[in-house]
Amino acid sequence: QVPYVGLNFAVYESLKDWLIKSRPFGLVQDSELSVTTRLACGAAAGTIGQTVAYPLDVIRRRMQMTGWNHAASVITGDGRGKVPLEYTGMIDAFRKTVRHEGFGALYKGLVPNSVKVVPSIALAFVSYEMVKDILGVEIRISD
Repeated sequence: QVPYVGLNFAVYESLKDWLIKSRPFGLVQDSELSVTTRLACGAAAGTIGQTVAYPLDVIRRRMQMTGWNHAASVITGDGRGKVPLEYTGMIDAFRKTVRHEGFGALYKGLVPNSVKVVPSIALAFVSYEMVKDILGVEIRISD
């Protein structure tokens, strides 16, 4: 959760700063971003954060599942048999997942999850900005 949220904020703030400084496509006027542009920045931040952090979430879920009866097995390469899985830790879970199912297994379910998460992150950032504006608060993370 921490890497994901931290990455979201870093990407969002970086995008905002870049847009304000470079003013591409005439998106920024008077160093103020529109709600639509803020939504786009939030969606981009959510997409990047989700994509980078998603494998950690997949591994976390797989490690949680090993405690369930017969839940900790994976279909083998030929599709006919199952291999029981036990993990000794996070690195072991990564290795076994990639070995048995390929690198793509770390991103299983990313698209449906993004359909839910990306809009919520975009809305959360716009809400965050609006509350900041209403309260007149300047929140700055030191460079």
